[in-house]
Amino acid sequence: MHRLGVLAYGSLIDDPGSELFEIIVARVHGVLTPFPVEYARSSSSRDGGPTLVPVESGGARVKGVVLLLSEDTSEEEGASMLWRRETSQIGSGKRYKSPKEVTVNTVTVRRLTDFAGVGIVLYTHIPANIEQLTPSHLAELAIESATGDAGKQRRDGISYLLMAKRAGIVTPLMSQYDAAILSHSGAASLEDAWHRSRTLA
Repeated sequence: MHRLGVLAYGSLIDDPGSELFEIIVARVHGVLTPFPVEYARSSSSRDGGPTLVPVESGGARVKGVVLLLSEDTSEEEGASMLWRRETSQIGSGKRYKSPKEVTVNTVTVRRLTDFAGVGIVLYTHIPANIEQLTPSHLAELAIESATGDAGKQRRDGISYLLMAKRAGIVTPLMSQYDAAILSHSGAASLEDAWHRSRTLA
């Protein structure tokens, strides 16, 4: 049994960040998240674009990947690298400390034991913050995010949805969210919607 891994079910799958990338030795595919997720968070680092986060109601367990970390990586080191990646502090050397107080913007690192054949699996938990969880509102957030700096860097909501679709992720709102983006933008595809949004930048 491998000792330590990280559960990825969103952008972390394709973009774990330079620190984690250096210590990933293998990947376990075809894993289902042990909790339901949905596009329920408007991410400030994506100019408001919707991202997948654990939800208490609705959502679905989705396909994920366990990133296996090198055997000489401690749980503390793995947690700190994961936290730095999720808080845009890669390379800072800052250490993760369990927060005394959790707010809607607090990133916490949690652990699973004996999951997917791995002794300890770390994952991040960020609270949902979208109250109006409808396909139309999600589409508005995604399109708006694509017009900003996040869109220029392909870190916007539309690009995030494209990434999730390529990873085989499916949630209850996803097909309607996808359709709403096309309807709102008058586009034939998500890629087309992104290009149209960029012309509004």
